[in-house]
Amino acid sequence: MNYRNIFQNILPPERLHFDGDIMEFHSKDETEDLHFRPGVVAEPVSTMEVSALIRMAFEHEVPVTAGGARTGLSGGALAIKGGLVLSLRRMNKILLIDEKNHQVIVEPGVITEVLQNAVSEKGLFYAVDPASQGTCTIGGNIAENSGGPRAVKYGVTKDWVLNLEVVLPDGRVIETGANTLKNSTGYNLTGLIVGSEGTLGVVTRATLKLLPLPRFQALMLVPFTSITNACKTVSEIFRAGAMPSAVEFMEHDAMVLTQEFTGNKEISIDPTDKAYLLIEVDGFDESEIMPQCERILSVLEENGSGEVLFAQSDSEKEQLWFLRRRVGEAVKAASIYKEEDTVVPRGMLPDLMLAVKSIGEKYGFRSICYGHAGDGNLHINILRDDLSDQFWSVELNKAIRELFDVVVAMGGTLSGEHGIGLVQKDFMDIAFSPDELSVLKMIKNGFDPKGIMNPGKMFPNS
Repeated sequence: MNYRNIFQNILPPERLHFDGDIMEFHSKDETEDLHFRPGVVAEPVSTMEVSALIRMAFEHEVPVTAGGARTGLSGGALAIKGGLVLSLRRMNKILLIDEKNHQVIVEPGVITEVLQNAVSEKGLFYAVDPASQGTCTIGGNIAENSGGPRAVKYGVTKDWVLNLEVVLPDGRVIETGANTLKNSTGYNLTGLIVGSEGTLGVVTRATLKLLPLPRFQALMLVPFTSITNACKTVSEIFRAGAMPSAVEFMEHDAMVLTQEFTGNKEISIDPTDKAYLLIEVDGFDESEIMPQCERILSVLEENGSGEVLFAQSDSEKEQLWFLRRRVGEAVKAASIYKEEDTVVPRGMLPDLMLAVKSIGEKYGFRSICYGHAGDGNLHINILRDDLSDQFWSVELNKAIRELFDVVVAMGGTLSGEHGIGLVQKDFMDIAFSPDELSVLKMIKNGFDPKGIMNPGKMFPNS
């Protein structure tokens, strides 16, 4: 197919790419070592240009994949069928910070941390904070329904989106809702688009809600000599009536790898420690902080924690969060790996950890686990090490299927925040019955009758 002839009259040549470094950049993301080269990369700067590009793709049945910052971990932005990649990086404006109504209107290419900093300067708060917040974009967060450490108290992306402007697969432009905190008018199209992984349309503008900025935080690193006790403690904290803003879990090996990767070894790691919880509390008044900490400390003591390290300054807080946010990079630097993004009711977290290690022993693989323990979201990193090609490409899928069977039996599901994309789609039959999958496919076909939007994702055998 001659993509140059199809798209050359829509954008100027400097924003339409058929070769070079930009094509290579958009051939991969952070998912394993996967690589798929698109036919063309377009860089629109407006909703009108996005609409024109998609309309032309619809007419010629060209596959369309929306591309953000390439930080995804499920292969959701990989152009596995070739075709058109829409890079939305130039659509990166914060259009309006509405201080009166605690809302912000943004384009999809805005970097999450840039948005957080901009509203923070006005005393406002956008809480969604993926580990890649310094590079990931709002559009990608919406596509994957991203979360992060503070989701336990403040929710994930869907809880912050009020309204979206979306270009449909035939080029039409719609708004999905209204810029209001409540909306009972018609179907919840906003909720449907959030987390749809670019399979139903392309988001070109988002209205997000904001909160007043919590100005005070306390952060503690808590060691445990038992992984089970660390996991058990998580639900006990909430049962005691505490409401931390983050409860993060890290295995001992995750901390060691991260310190080696970053060169930051100022925090002492005891070899007898098996796991760590990183716990944050926040509030609008300094007097709110210590009562929360005292309640949590009582629970920690009852569950056999080691000596608690309190961050004494902003720089120490930043150091602890720096280590936590770099775990994924550290694991990737240590070995080729597959990351599973399981989530269970948080009271089942000890059982999930036991199941992960048991399945690893059965199949002979090593795993390093960390994640957002406060909401039961565990990132399970299976390391390639010296496993054979046969095991890695065939046998490991049996182990992953067994793991997902256990997760769903616990009341959990396949992904908490990374999405299904390419790498998890063949396991969707575990999470959904045939009838449920049929409903999902009806929705997909209703939006996208030609099947051009991010094809080959989410659905088994697609």
